[in-house]
Amino acid sequence: MSQVTVGLDIGGSTTKIIGFKNKKLLRECLVKASDPVASAYGGFGFFLKHNSLKLKDISDIRITGVGASFIEGQLFDLPTTRADEFLSVGLGGLYAAKVDEAIVVSMGTGTSFVYANRQSVRHVIGSGVGGGTLSGLANTILNIRDIDTVTELAKDGDLSLVDLAIADISNDDIPGLTGDTTASNFGKVKDTARIEDLARGIVNLVFQSVGTAAVLAAKVKNIKTIVFTGNLIRVTPGIAVLKSFSTLYDVDIIIPKHAEFATAIGAALSRFHES
Repeated sequence: MSQVTVGLDIGGSTTKIIGFKNKKLLRECLVKASDPVASAYGGFGFFLKHNSLKLKDISDIRITGVGASFIEGQLFDLPTTRADEFLSVGLGGLYAAKVDEAIVVSMGTGTSFVYANRQSVRHVIGSGVGGGTLSGLANTILNIRDIDTVTELAKDGDLSLVDLAIADISNDDIPGLTGDTTASNFGKVKDTARIEDLARGIVNLVFQSVGTAAVLAAKVKNIKTIVFTGNLIRVTPGIAVLKSFSTLYDVDIIIPKHAEFATAIGAALSRFHES
């Protein structure tokens, strides 16, 4: 008999859902709704249809994320368990990146940093800088709150009209830093800066802040592998920012397939992590 374990990462209005059938990863789904309960139920139904499953095929449901607190009791009268969010972040990051040890960074509204290996997962630190910061700054500076719109604008932005670089303040080489390394985010905003340039500056500020904290967490744990996951990974101009840390700080940056769904994967995997 097929055994399907489903993992749901429930946010305020978005649910990411994925599952395993006999330990094989199924097709993922993402659903947005007006509230976490609606997105969870809607997402689960869409997941069943997407994978040609019936309720009787589901053996276990694992839920995590800030919206999980709004789910009372069971989903569709099926066994439903709350999975620890940090454990889900760590397990999902390791699985998606196919590594045994890493700092796993979950970039959502804010950002969490966990140390994970095959035996344990431990929260290292958190940051209030994340998707909420990006959308809030974009709303304030650009009068645009939609992250997809900001992403498209940022692709055509010129950072040299917004950020102060090392080459702007020094004629000498600084060991370990290139001339285009950021010296100050928004430290050189030109009057001629376009909306695209400002959007790029906002993305750069957020992703550099997260990347710097991730490198520090890796240094604290004395490891070189950093896995980035979460919704904010869909902001593609930010991916190049994160990858630049690889050369700058001699770390291995991994942005895996299913990065947006890693925490949902980890929630499902938490079933197999129980002692």
